[in-house]
Amino acid sequence: MSAEDLEDDLPLEPIALTPSVKLREPLELLVMVKSEGMRLDQYVQLHLGADFSRSEVQRAIESGTITVNTKPILKPAYKVRKNDRLHVEMPAPVHDIPVPEDIPLHIIYEDEWLAVINKPHDMVVHPAKGNWSGTLVNALQWHFREHLSTDNGHLRAGIVHRLDKDTSGVILIAKDDLTHRNLSMQFETRKIFKEYIALAAGELDRDSDYIEGALKMHAHDRLRMMVSTDPDAKHALTYYEVLERFRGFALVKVQPRTGRTHQIRVHLQHVGCPVLADKLYGGRDHLNLSELVPGLPEGEDSVLIGRQALHAFRLRFRHPRTEQWIEAEAPLPADIRRVLEALRTHRPTR
Repeated sequence: MSAEDLEDDLPLEPIALTPSVKLREPLELLVMVKSEGMRLDQYVQLHLGADFSRSEVQRAIESGTITVNTKPILKPAYKVRKNDRLHVEMPAPVHDIPVPEDIPLHIIYEDEWLAVINKPHDMVVHPAKGNWSGTLVNALQWHFREHLSTDNGHLRAGIVHRLDKDTSGVILIAKDDLTHRNLSMQFETRKIFKEYIALAAGELDRDSDYIEGALKMHAHDRLRMMVSTDPDAKHALTYYEVLERFRGFALVKVQPRTGRTHQIRVHLQHVGCPVLADKLYGGRDHLNLSELVPGLPEGEDSVLIGRQALHAFRLRFRHPRTEQWIEAEAPLPADIRRVLEALRTHRPTR
């Protein structure tokens, strides 16, 4: 899983792209008793997540850019102790500006200042470790060339907010820095209206309601988020409306009022109805027709969907330059429509 899978749709923090600038701010860590005895390279790599490999962390330790109690250790196998204070600096990866790639884009709206794209599923938004090509930014570089904001650097040219790799639907693109900053502020102040469509594996008790639960990183898995009462957890609020019910499933319209990482996916899982085919929060990454039709001959089986059934359906915002309200919609993709047709045929409510 890539770093992209941990991203939310809040505005991105800008990063500079000069050789002397670090990829991230230096990381300060205090070892707790539950981590005592862990190898230094393992402990640091766990906290850095998918951005760096274990070998990259080992090289940083051996070069002295990772210190323990202000002193370089130089030994990746050092066993950390309770109350050890670590200072972690990792060098920025060396990589060129994204190469323009002739990847087809479904442009929903465009003018001289911005564009709204219908992002397909299985597309990473911007280049990162393990995904230097085939991203939305590579496609944007081809279609818009120099007409993209660089407020977040060239690796994120034009990108104002993000969607998970396997979430399809509307994403907003800025063509200049002034437009970018205005849109980022609208996201930050929650003035942009977002609406998603999800297929949930389960039956929600109410036709409409809200889910309120603060989110933080999972205690044992840094790739996941969790609902928590911890004071450090960030407030998160999600409204939903059931559009159609089936036996064991539901088609849901979801309106997140905050923009936390994996918010919709975690909140639906929290109420016992995870997004269908969401491996991270539901345990399965696909749905077969045979799961809806018991006794289906093997030769007639097929995969209905092979990714999380979550789609960014509608985006409404005030245009930064014209001050007119823009509302853009992305039609449901084929795989979600395919599941809906199967549910209506084989799992209608009685």
